[in-house]
Amino acid sequence: MGDATPETLYTVTAAASAAGQRLDRFLAIAVPDLSRTRLQRLIAAGCVRCGAETIVDPSYRVKPGVRIVVRVPAPEPATPQPQLLALTILYEDADLIVVEKPAGLVVHPAAGNPDHTLVNALIAHCGASLSGIGGERRPGIVHRLDKDTSGVLVAAKNDAAHRGLAAQFAGRTVERCYLALVWGVPVPRQATIHGNIGRHPRDRKRFAVVGRGGKPAVTRYRVLASYENRASLIACRLGTGRTHQIRVHLAHIGHPLVGDARYGARRHRAGVDPVLARFPRQALHAASLGFRHPRTGVSLHFESEVPSDLRAVVEYLKQL
Repeated sequence: MGDATPETLYTVTAAASAAGQRLDRFLAIAVPDLSRTRLQRLIAAGCVRCGAETIVDPSYRVKPGVRIVVRVPAPEPATPQPQLLALTILYEDADLIVVEKPAGLVVHPAAGNPDHTLVNALIAHCGASLSGIGGERRPGIVHRLDKDTSGVLVAAKNDAAHRGLAAQFAGRTVERCYLALVWGVPVPRQATIHGNIGRHPRDRKRFAVVGRGGKPAVTRYRVLASYENRASLIACRLGTGRTHQIRVHLAHIGHPLVGDARYGARRHRAGVDPVLARFPRQALHAASLGFRHPRTGVSLHFESEVPSDLRAVVEYLKQL
């Protein structure tokens, strides 16, 4: 892990044009390394001085000519501990890291999975550079994949990269393509699924397409191959990024993922085909990810090979 990171000081002097601006808004421009949200927390924590005065109100109005000092305390150790787990790294630089997440690996610690997560592995690999802006339990994480979903994932290694990547996900400019093996053959073979997603009205552990409330969700799919009427391999592209979105949308149109115990219909889980019925996880793979580098603006695109378990069942279906 190396030596502990010392606290950081940022010093700026307010120009005449800054007079009357909110302190958090002024600092967000003057100190681009820190997000406005993080600056608000630092102000509230008493880490910002205007002249000789400590300011704890983010809406404090800036006075021209005042010297402002922002103190960023040395980061406390993240709650997750570093653990040396194998990582398949597709790309890495000073700002971000792109990895292939295997099925079965949880992205960040949560109830029931306190350790041996991707976050534990990233902390061990990246050390003190890993961003904490995503929360102490999710340092560096800007998006996630379900435990049993495999594929490509990007994590930020500093605050500026986290902010830049998060803005792209929020602005829906990130290109994400998933491969999914579903029961049956969707009709039409190419379409866009629209449907607000919210908590299931009877099972709060599940999500569902809801008629009222929820959050708008858009999934575009295209059938790549169909195997009689048993199953189809489809490509899904996300217009939004809701929790369990692909799983919920495909189940909603009557074609749940093979192996999806939570959203798969009973008739499918019972299994017309014994090989498909035994597939041990939801057959979903994050095949590609494209975004702009948060520092350079260069377009990056990464692809993840189809894992062996999903590849084997597709080969089986081809032979029928």
